[in-house]
Amino acid sequence: MDDPSPATTLLRHGAFMRFVYVRIAASVALQMQAVAIGWQMYELTGSSFQLGLVGLVQFIPAVGLFLATGHAADRYDRRAVTAASQTAEAIAVAVLAVATPSGWLTPELLLAMAFLVGAGRAFEQPSLQSVLPNIVSAQMLPRAIAAANLAAQTAVVAGPALGGALLAASPSLTFAACAALWFSSAVVMVGIAMERVIAKREPMQLRTVFSGLAFIWQHRVVLGAITVDLFVVLLGSATALLPILARDVFLTGPIGFGALRAAPAAGAIVAALILTRRPITRRVGHAMFAATLIYGIGTILLALSPTFSLAMAALIVVGAADTISMVIRQTLVQLHTPDRMRGRVFAVNSMFTSTSNQLGTFRAGTAAAALGAVPAVLLGGVSAIAVVLISAGVFRDLLRADGYEPSMR
Repeated sequence: MDDPSPATTLLRHGAFMRFVYVRIAASVALQMQAVAIGWQMYELTGSSFQLGLVGLVQFIPAVGLFLATGHAADRYDRRAVTAASQTAEAIAVAVLAVATPSGWLTPELLLAMAFLVGAGRAFEQPSLQSVLPNIVSAQMLPRAIAAANLAAQTAVVAGPALGGALLAASPSLTFAACAALWFSSAVVMVGIAMERVIAKREPMQLRTVFSGLAFIWQHRVVLGAITVDLFVVLLGSATALLPILARDVFLTGPIGFGALRAAPAAGAIVAALILTRRPITRRVGHAMFAATLIYGIGTILLALSPTFSLAMAALIVVGAADTISMVIRQTLVQLHTPDRMRGRVFAVNSMFTSTSNQLGTFRAGTAAAALGAVPAVLLGGVSAIAVVLISAGVFRDLLRADGYEPSMR
């Protein structure tokens, strides 16, 4: 009898499949609560400024708490930290589920619970991302990261749609469903068995709290992987401008806008499916930079697309290239970082990711206001390519990485 394929092996890996459930349930809940809180805030206030405050209060904890969240992931059982964070998120939306039909819902309560969700997610992400190497072997990790990203991308597509459908029936039901998903993922998380021994945790000291930053600075592969992601998203992302492209360039409505928003996720799902079965294992540095270069080219093609269908194709390419680059980056960071440091390193990475996404949205909007939407998207693609070319010269160790684990030279 033939040995099972690597993809089949993952499907038979009980701990990993529980991890996948946690990723899907938590991601769907996050997307649904974003839809529900945003809708309820606009219903109550009719203010776009108040909608912006929802995003701000969820962004602040990611930046303000990153030192504490990383240390928590490395000091305590990551399963327990993740479960406690998801429980806090579940409590926040459960409060909204009760307050909505009771007439207690106010903009202030929505902002307070949104902040609690943001704080929970700030603690959840470093622990959840750091635990995967304790569940699967180093050889399985690239496939596992690709499969986990496939689950997350599926949730990104399904979450808003499910949230919108439930919201049409009952806002309270939407919040209750989010609470149920987060509670269930917390329960499943604490029951995941560890395959690899977790290193002894360091006591909390000022030196250890800041050691994640020091480690990243001293390790060029890790620093390069995080830096490339930071600046490509900051300077190259066109997501914030898709409403303008849909309405003013391609002359389509909300359905067309939704299709444009879904196109990168579709590309990401296809790429993740391929990487789950056929991961990139050699010349990974060249592959990462090539994928990021294609991301920039895809963004330029989006700006130059004369038709809606070509714009969709360009966005599918962007999503696929971004996923290939992301899987390689995350695997490199996971395997180049000692287990005792992963929480702090991923806390810094999460903070940079949140910052680049938020500031990237601001950068895109500012550039569009000054130049127009199409030139702003074009500039973003050119900037992404420039980041790749400069980074390939600055981070030569990353470019020359052949496999994922550190060289023994």
